[in-house]
Amino acid sequence: MQTFNHLITTRPHEVRQVFISDLHLSPEEPALVQAFLALLDDCLALPVLKRLFILGDWFEVWIGDDAYLTLSDAARQTHWLTPLIAKLKQLRINGCEILVMHGNRDFLLGQPFCNLFGGELIDEPHMLTIGQQHYRLEHGDALCTDDKKYQFFRKIMRNRLTQWYLLNKSLKKRLAIAEKMRQKSQQNNANKAAHIMDVNDEAVIQAVASSNALLHGHTHRPDIHQATTDKKRYVLGDWRLIDKEKRQPTVSAVIGVMITNAHSDSNKANFELVEFSSLV
Repeated sequence: MQTFNHLITTRPHEVRQVFISDLHLSPEEPALVQAFLALLDDCLALPVLKRLFILGDWFEVWIGDDAYLTLSDAARQTHWLTPLIAKLKQLRINGCEILVMHGNRDFLLGQPFCNLFGGELIDEPHMLTIGQQHYRLEHGDALCTDDKKYQFFRKIMRNRLTQWYLLNKSLKKRLAIAEKMRQKSQQNNANKAAHIMDVNDEAVIQAVASSNALLHGHTHRPDIHQATTDKKRYVLGDWRLIDKEKRQPTVSAVIGVMITNAHSDSNKANFELVEFSSLV
């Protein structure tokens, strides 16, 4: 796997699509926010970039679009989300589609927030066709079928009635509920075997049945797997701060890029995983 400090150092005229997942952005982790801004700067410099996919868990927690939309203009000027929105909006103006998928942390994210930068909220699974190849995109938590308790929880949280109930609570109450859920999740995961929190092989085979490849995040275990004899499963990585003790730590993430040779048919593309690193 190749590593690049900036995407613009690797064949900038051939990168047409970028795929990221599990950023877990929050004001408590400014280094991750700055790394995402750095990635957006690189995306803005890619001359033929057509799509940016954010495949879930963009944010560590999302209690509803109104948490930002109801802010006054003065409050927005100093809010940590405002620079992200500005760069995403410029990326969209440049002609790059921004496609956002729910994760298990930000399932309350709505289209009104995405409208601020011209993005589109997409359902999972999302099918992406490049030439003759069909890629199935999803966050990845639905594939972890061995974790029965989580799948039951996921079913409840993805129910529209449950979401309506939560969104009708006050912002303060929603924040308290989210914090309680996060603490409980951490406690539960600490007692689970590692394989239970990974994808189930049979679920993967079923998911990839009608496509040529599967792409997901969620597990925080970036790698390329052979899903079947002729189909691959690409796993995006989470964004993490490394070398925290150093004067200038690094944020590292395994992301996906769709590469098209500048001198070949645009329908012929290769998907690659690369490690994106950003000095804080």
